[in-house]
Amino acid sequence: MSWSQRVQEALEQRRKMGQYRQRTVCQQANGRSLRIAGTNYLNFSANDYLGLSDDPRIINAWQQGAARYGVGAGGSAHVTGFRTPQAELEQRLAAWLGYPRALLFISGFAANQAVITALAGKDDRILADKLSHASLLEAASHSPATLRRFTHNQPQALAARLAGPCNGETLVVTEGIFSMDGDSAPLAALHQLAQQHNAWLLVDDAHGIGVRGEQGRGSCWQQDVKPDLQIITFGKAFGVSGAALLCSEDTAEFMLQFARHLVYSTAMPPAQVCALQEALNCVQQGDDLRQRLRQNIARFRTGAAGLRWQIMNSDSAIQPLRVGDEQAAVDLAARLRQQGCWVTAIRPPTVPPGTARLRITLSAAHLPEDIERLLEVLNATDGG
Repeated sequence: MSWSQRVQEALEQRRKMGQYRQRTVCQQANGRSLRIAGTNYLNFSANDYLGLSDDPRIINAWQQGAARYGVGAGGSAHVTGFRTPQAELEQRLAAWLGYPRALLFISGFAANQAVITALAGKDDRILADKLSHASLLEAASHSPATLRRFTHNQPQALAARLAGPCNGETLVVTEGIFSMDGDSAPLAALHQLAQQHNAWLLVDDAHGIGVRGEQGRGSCWQQDVKPDLQIITFGKAFGVSGAALLCSEDTAEFMLQFARHLVYSTAMPPAQVCALQEALNCVQQGDDLRQRLRQNIARFRTGAAGLRWQIMNSDSAIQPLRVGDEQAAVDLAARLRQQGCWVTAIRPPTVPPGTARLRITLSAAHLPEDIERLLEVLNATDGG
């Protein structure tokens, strides 16, 4: 089979299975609305949980940063790309979350890949929650370490895995809030088990940072847990992009020596870091935004309780509506779009077979009437 035949066969198979993905060009988008092909929609698919992606203060900070530092970093942080704004933001993040060090990455995917790839050796094992993000599971499966998954959010399942022999070290991997189910990990129990077995705990808190805990410090802070490795990302509640690793002094130095994503990638642009500095201010001072988000979540869950589709057990901004059949989920999302509500259908392989869903995400930017409109449309299509 030629390369072309292999590509064509894979695409055809994806189409037959109803799993074909396509991109949509958005002319404009934020936490509340988006514009596509000249049509405006209420946006219930963004991760802009606090509505900060178009905040004038953050936009102005980026513009001022670009005027002062230019639009790019110009090189790896190991060469000339590490500037004053990066150093200051790393220091602020470390102090904010109570860690000795923080290291900036260009994306959450890159951070997860870098950390696991740099740490895991052939005698080690990685014990990951079955529903961990693809970036975590892919990095673990491609590393020389042995990957074993444990039942989602079940500490006893992790305990059984930890009881098995291991010649090297053990890394336990989970998320703070899971991206497709919206539920929270029992971090205190997982952390206690990891400590009992001299294992390290890595928590990816992409969907918890900014919206949980005091000053938006996230899931770990809320559950009074300080994992050995904490990944936070800036593309959700912060409204920008990028990520950071929070860790010990020695671990940070280890990553600077061995994490190839840091050594061989162009650093985050200083102008973007200036925007993140202001976004951090907004997050720290965002109690009113977090309260508004909680109100929107409660309003939606109350109104969705009577729908025939299963609303999954989540108190986060991620509110999945489980449809089951893949084509039915796609068709339901299409009917919602016809009524001005943009919602994304999530299908295998992103979620397990038979669990296709609408991944509804809420933002502090949504008005009460936006939530009511979504519920109105869902009720009108219920049974249709």
